Amino acid sequence: MRKISISELHTHTSELVREAAEGRTIVIERRGEPVAELRPLTAPPDIPAARKARIFTSMRKIWDRMPQVGDSTRILEEDRSR
Repeated sequence: MRKISISELHTHTSELVREAAEGRTIVIERRGEPVAELRPLTAPPDIPAARKARIFTSMRKIWDRMPQVGDSTRILEEDRSR
């Protein structure tokens, strides 16, 4: 874990962000005291395939209940020509 001052953060922001993106955590200090961390984002949890299928099925049911008013391209073209 690397420790840096706020002035180093200002001077080397791009380099430090690149390091964090590569998995390194950087502690930012003010007057020698830790005040913040620059760290990589954690990946969002993967949704299991069965849950994705249930979500898709639910969305499809909602979509099927919505009235279909026409071709969206034609509707947009008509609206834009006004």
